[in-house]
Amino acid sequence: MKWRSLQESGANSDLRPLREIFAERKEAIAKYVPADVQAVHARAVASLKSQGAAEKIPKVGGKASPFELPDHNGAPVASNALLAKGPIVLIFIRGRWCPFCVGQMEAMNCVAAEIQASGATLVAVSPQIQKQAYFMHDQHKLKFPLLVDASNQLARQFSLVYRVSEEQQGLYRSTFVNLPHVNGDGSWELPIPATFIIDRDQEGDGRVRFAYANEDYTERPEPLEILSLAGA
Repeated sequence: MKWRSLQESGANSDLRPLREIFAERKEAIAKYVPADVQAVHARAVASLKSQGAAEKIPKVGGKASPFELPDHNGAPVASNALLAKGPIVLIFIRGRWCPFCVGQMEAMNCVAAEIQASGATLVAVSPQIQKQAYFMHDQHKLKFPLLVDASNQLARQFSLVYRVSEEQQGLYRSTFVNLPHVNGDGSWELPIPATFIIDRDQEGDGRVRFAYANEDYTERPEPLEILSLAGA
């Protein structure tokens, strides 16, 4: 399914709280998606929660290892260079096929300029191949880089990676969400959506100042909250 961008839907921006935007999407899913399909996704979320998947992420005050990834245009982006300018707002998403990832990215677009003005750098990360990242960046007119995390290498450093269940794999295949094609590997691995704010400590190393992850991909932090913390 292709989720329309704000530009395609005729709106210049949507400044409502993200929870309201997501509530609207959840309502549409409840209305139009068959109950048995919804149940598959609910079971997948419940399984991740039972494993405490989101509890394994780096904690506030913990070290954030340096990284370098290509962006949607193939240009290298290094965390050390970004930290030299200020904090990094680092957002992990699943992909352009996920309506909640799309909603979050477009909502973050509305505060991207203010985040940059605060001295911080906003970047998003997904396991999509560069071509898919470029399509997403272009379609949704993103004002920040979308980094390509091949085989979820960076997501693995942040303890976010999980393997899609066989049941959910079958569902994705039936709805044309071809993750092996989109991500360029057959692992069927995805990151739990997560948001971090990373600062430099006195030694110049990256330190986690804010950390949020949720096994429920329909829950994400509010952009205005991230904006207020990024410039703190």
